[in-house]
This record gives sequence, structure tokens and C-alpha cells, in this order.
Amino acid sequence: MHGDSPSGLFGPAHRRLIPHIYTEVELIALLNATDNLVSRHGLRPATCRTIFGLLASNGLRISEATWLSRGDVDLDSGVLCIHDVKFLKSRWASLHPSTTHALNDYARLRDQIIPHPICNRFFLSDEGQPVNRANILNTLQTICRQLGWKPRGDYIHHRLHDLRHTFIVHSLLRFYQQGVDVDHAVLALSTYVGHARVSDTYWYFTGIPELMAIAAERFHRYAQEVSYELSAD
Repeated sequence: MHGDSPSGLFGPAHRRLIPHIYTEVELIALLNATDNLVSRHGLRPATCRTIFGLLASNGLRISEATWLSRGDVDLDSGVLCIHDVKFLKSRWASLHPSTTHALNDYARLRDQIIPHPICNRFFLSDEGQPVNRANILNTLQTICRQLGWKPRGDYIHHRLHDLRHTFIVHSLLRFYQQGVDVDHAVLALSTYVGHARVSDTYWYFTGIPELMAIAAERFHRYAQEVSYELSAD
């Protein structure tokens, strides 16, 4: 066959848009900025801070976080029962002690401010209503504008889903730094975040400077080994 292949011969090309991966410094600044949120009864700052922290530290989808009921959050055992509304199934996820502590603090404040809620959701608004994605997203984007941040990547605005991306990418970085078997670790990570296929988890990986440095260092070692083997022949 001569000439270029017909356009679209192998189906439409799909380029993944690059998300904004938060740095540790940005995450701390984001959480601290929630203290300045306007709140009628004082619960909104804690609700937003805890949800942002949960998305970044456990990789939940925002829908999974907002749908958590009180019974889904076992603070004694440090475990969440997450209802995956995307695939209509549930999974259990263990929590880091610091996350359990933060959820405990939030629950105490919530019950103090709203002693008689009208629903059993874990996260509530100032009025005792379930929180919703639109309000949490608006808060995130408002804080980012106030901090003067612009998204890194292909999206125009900051997204809540970027916090899930951040958790997965930072987890991969930690696997490399700890020298664990990355393939097995990613398989466990895929189950933890509720992906149907491990390929879905690999889809989340985005090149950040730290990962690129590891990749470059590993390629350098590989090139040196190949060069040594060739010179030995």
C-alpha cells in the first residue's frame, strides 16, 4: 500500500487530557484556606476541609464521599464502606490513622452544631442537609482562584476529580520510592480505588517531575547495563 493511511482507518483517536496533580504544598494550602470560608453555623469550613482531605488521601470519587452515611464510616476500626455509584457495587477501604482522626474530629463538630440532622449522611451542610457535588466544586474553584492558582494540564478549571488523580499518582511515586513490586502494588491500588480493571488505574498515571526523574534514572541504569553487555561481547 502506497501513501498515507486513510484518516480514521483504525477508529477515532482518543487523547487523555492531562489533569492537575496537586503538590503536597498545594494540598496543605488548600486545606488551610477552608478556614476562611463564610459559614452561617460554622460547619461549612470543616465539611469542605474534611472532604478535600478524604479525596486526596484515599482517592474517593466525590459522589462516593457525599453518599457516605454514618453507618458507612467505622471510626473504631478505621474503615469505610464505599458505595460505588458508578458500577453499583460496594467496597471496604481502610483508613490511615490520621484520616480516622480527622473524620472523628469532624463528626464531633458536626454533632455539636447539628444535634438533630434530617438525614443520616456523614457530611452535612450548615443547614443539616446532605452536601452536593456542585457546592463542593464551587468551593474548590473559588479557593483556587483566591490563591491565584491556574490549573496545570489540559483542563480550564480545577476539578474535584484531580484530587483522585493526585492520590493515585502520589501512590505510584511512593511505590517506586519504597522499592516495592510496582505491578503487584498497582493491582492492590486498583482494587482500593474501585476500578473495574487494572488498566483503568494505569490510565490515571501522569508524568510529574518526581516520576519523570525516577523514569530517567532507571533508563540511565538500563542504558549503562546494555552498554556494558555489548562491550563485553
